Amino acid sequence: MLEITSCNALASVQDLGRYGWRRFGVGHAGAMDTLALRTGNILLNNQENAAAIEIALGGLSVKFERDMPFCITGAIYEAFLDDEPVHSYWRYSAKRGQTLRLVRAVHGMYGYLCVDGGVDVPEILGAKATDLKAQFGGFHGRSLQKGDKLGVLGDSGSLKKVGVAPIALTNRIHALPSSEYGQFNRNAHFRFWQNGWTLQSDSNRMGYRLGGGVLERAENVEMLSHAVQFGTVQVPPSGQPIVLMADTQTTGGYPKIATVVAADLGRLAQIRFGAKVFFQIATPQEAAKLKRRNEAYLHQIEVIARSK
Repeated sequence: MLEITSCNALASVQDLGRYGWRRFGVGHAGAMDTLALRTGNILLNNQENAAAIEIALGGLSVKFERDMPFCITGAIYEAFLDDEPVHSYWRYSAKRGQTLRLVRAVHGMYGYLCVDGGVDVPEILGAKATDLKAQFGGFHGRSLQKGDKLGVLGDSGSLKKVGVAPIALTNRIHALPSSEYGQFNRNAHFRFWQNGWTLQSDSNRMGYRLGGGVLERAENVEMLSHAVQFGTVQVPPSGQPIVLMADTQTTGGYPKIATVVAADLGRLAQIRFGAKVFFQIATPQEAAKLKRRNEAYLHQIEVIARSK
């Protein structure tokens, strides 16, 4: 059992997301940085889809009510187990009664507190992810707050301390031209790939709003609503792009200029408000290569975790 003893951040229970329901208008939710979540779970010998606590930027404290292995991945956090510093991407074993304090994210946006076996919450529509918009899944369909108590599935007791290389953070994000790319003029094409776009402070789990230029269409064709997904880059009438994120709606009516490759979605999620985002054009073959690179990294983590 984990008790939330303080929380001054947006924190929620997330797994890899809820798939197969978008045709019914149900979004997939899930972790903003699935690569980081998978890394933490592999480091603990969990199933990769085990539920964890996702924390955005701010602080969170939890009390362990039994002996329990844990790790922090994603954002690099200043954190302490009682009075001892703990480091992101290291596996530790807490003793009953100890308190873990995540003070603040030093680098990145979204941190993941992964625990032995995963957080024990009901599975709804095939996932344990919190859908904050629809208010279901996770812990009572809401963000976490002081006094909440979360069950934990594992019973390992303790595991040997071990650390791995953090996922490299970058503001250069690979993307593919999308279905309405040809509707934008040449200046818009040049600007999209060459601009340094500023991540706006009104961004959230639904969408990352980017400022720094206007993308103009060569032809203004009226569009019907169509399917969208995590990573779709829409351009509303303002001309400033929006990258749809983990809590995105299932349909949208704005033209799509690009789609962020799946392998870079977590890296995009970790960019801080006010920072620059640079898009780099990719081919489908390059997108597949980037995915293989992520899988190779995870395989290395698995080898390390199982050998200790």
